[in-house]
Amino acid sequence: MSLNRRQFLTHTMHGFSGVALAAMLAEEARGESPKIDPAKPYTPRPTHFAPKAKRVIEVFCSGALSHVDTFDYKPELIRRHGQPLPGNEKLVSFQGPNGNLTQPLWTFRPRGQCEKMVSDLVPHIGALADEICFLHSLTNKSNTHGPAENVMNTGFAFDGFPSMGAWVNYALGSENQNLPAFVAIEDPRGMPQSGPNNWANGFLPAAFQGTPFSSTKPIRFLQRPKGISAAKDEAARVALRVLEKENQTDFPNDANLAARISSYELAARMQLTVPGAASLKAEPAHIRKLYGADSANKNKAAFANNCILARRLVERGVRFVQLFNGAYASGGNINWDGHSRLKEQYDVHGEILDQPVAGLLRDLKQRGLLEDTLVVFATEFGRMPMFQAGTYGRDHNPNGFTAWLAGAGVKGGTSHGTTDEFGFRASENVITPHDFHATLLHLLGLDHEKLTYYHNGIQRRLTDVHGQVIREALA
Repeated sequence: MSLNRRQFLTHTMHGFSGVALAAMLAEEARGESPKIDPAKPYTPRPTHFAPKAKRVIEVFCSGALSHVDTFDYKPELIRRHGQPLPGNEKLVSFQGPNGNLTQPLWTFRPRGQCEKMVSDLVPHIGALADEICFLHSLTNKSNTHGPAENVMNTGFAFDGFPSMGAWVNYALGSENQNLPAFVAIEDPRGMPQSGPNNWANGFLPAAFQGTPFSSTKPIRFLQRPKGISAAKDEAARVALRVLEKENQTDFPNDANLAARISSYELAARMQLTVPGAASLKAEPAHIRKLYGADSANKNKAAFANNCILARRLVERGVRFVQLFNGAYASGGNINWDGHSRLKEQYDVHGEILDQPVAGLLRDLKQRGLLEDTLVVFATEFGRMPMFQAGTYGRDHNPNGFTAWLAGAGVKGGTSHGTTDEFGFRASENVITPHDFHATLLHLLGLDHEKLTYYHNGIQRRLTDVHGQVIREALA
């Protein structure tokens, strides 16, 4: 059908109206980015709705903790020990061919009043099963350590995206203006595989990145250099304040300048507050014993001190603490990457992890902090229900693994989601990392679809365009 000029313009107008309407609807659908004052980026900000949790401690087991040897009890795996995995008899995974099914290397026993089956590798954590909601059907889109750590802590496999803690810092600000809102505590044995990506700010303003330090590694450059007296240091600060004031007068709307000044001011306050927060000397002997900080095992004692430090930080208003267990790729010697000698290596790692994490949960509870502190236990993926061919270890398994939650707003003594009868693949109530992140944000009073940041033409989210809150995990 041919159109005359008037008909053409009429149809075109309707088309433009549709485009305009679509743009308006898209604008309405955009999230509610927090309003940030660059000069005061850590000012506390409101939640989207009443939160259950005010703060988070994430315990992250770098190297991929085996779910079938810890929290995911599979009697069928025991019954069919030594047989091929049905339907996957010639399975080739990350490092090559796999052998036959291998039963758990530690005995599982019922724990707590809920009688949750947990292995003897982590008996102290198992004893607290009534406080924990186990998530047994987690999955990951990557089977490689670095990208998989990125996914679990930023939502994306690629580098350059903000971490969970940075998003929370950006959304909520800080309860303590004299300490960082977000702290990453590295394992005493070294950094995790993906390193600073786990606590990076990505494309969010730099003010919201995590500050790495631990009981064995102080914050870098916090103390004044040797050879600079206190008087000279103070004189330099006074001069800097004068210059900052002049610059603010000359450039009153320069957000980058305001943010930089705010960062310097926080650093100055941290010189006074961090040493006290990080000092463990005041901790009584019974608390050190509770965590295992009195252990003759130096690595266990150091990790226990990191757990005590995490509690001291949240006690003082730090919003998000990442607590890493396991270091960079080492053939499984200093992380959970048990490819070849899993039993031998996990016996070492289990002792380092178990009592300190259980001590942290018990200590938070006895102080009343567990009521509004969310404790998250995660790893990048699980491990196969069989040994790799020719080895005594398990290969990477992103198809189904376990994480858990405890504390504020969490339904303790429960389990959600399942893997199949061998622990090979998530089979019921499959959980993605986006679901996991949506649930953590929900417990903090944040709608994951509304928490956004406009970057490169896209309204970005921690959960990308996915994610469902795991309602069954909520109290």
